[in-house]
Amino acid sequence: MKLKRWVVIVFAAVVVIAGAGWYWYQEQPTDTPTTEKTTIGQTATLYLHGYSGGAGSTNTLIRHAEQSGATKVLTATVAKNGKVSWQGNARHVSKPIVQVIFQDNVNPDYAKLAGWLTTINRELYQRYGVRQVNFVAHSMGNMAVMFYATQNSDHPKLPKMRAYVAIAGHFDGIIGMGDEPHRIKLAPNGYPTPPDENYATLARMRDRFPKNVKVLNIYGDVDDGSDSDGRVANNSSRSLQYLVEGRAASYQEKEFVGKKAQHSALHENPQVAKAVDNFIW
Repeated sequence: MKLKRWVVIVFAAVVVIAGAGWYWYQEQPTDTPTTEKTTIGQTATLYLHGYSGGAGSTNTLIRHAEQSGATKVLTATVAKNGKVSWQGNARHVSKPIVQVIFQDNVNPDYAKLAGWLTTINRELYQRYGVRQVNFVAHSMGNMAVMFYATQNSDHPKLPKMRAYVAIAGHFDGIIGMGDEPHRIKLAPNGYPTPPDENYATLARMRDRFPKNVKVLNIYGDVDDGSDSDGRVANNSSRSLQYLVEGRAASYQEKEFVGKKAQHSALHENPQVAKAVDNFIW
């Protein structure tokens, strides 16, 4: 009988302990706690590459920024299934940089790219203590930024967008892929004619672009009579104005001319890098 009584007591104790453990687990915060050890800083700057690009597309810009006092602390690599992996030394610095790499770098589904960017920013908020972000994007990276921005402007668990530098953005199409030189005309307010499907989608959501973001739009003209950087018409790049004006804190354009203003050469141009750094920091 004594043995039976002890079995009952032990069983009851196990049930109580298990119940207490489950209650403690349920009461823990869902967000990964931020500690001084993992905080990289309040404001991070994300660099995004373009179509078929990778780390090489933003390395020069990042190296130039590091010469100006910024520090690359993390690389966020997005696998084709959308899973984000983090590399680097997460530590607190005054001007943290995060390099973004899309392994599926030829995906034309900009809403999907925006979803991947949302995952990155959610983890920056939860894991690394980031509360504001700047974006520096080249080519297709700009479409990821714009679709992300219009989808998440008021999200409470994502960093607030502070500044945005667009480089060679094809907001209204690419030459040879639905566009041709001199085809796009801009109205005084920046609206392009004709708008392509992606631009029309962004135009419908322009009132969702975050308020008080500083915007710098950099584009190139190879000076061959095409009014383009060789891949993107200047008016396609400049059509960004309509998408952000009325919401942005400021909007500026900066044109570069010549061989170093070619579409891919822009992210290797030291004058472009200098303009980016002066604007962000």
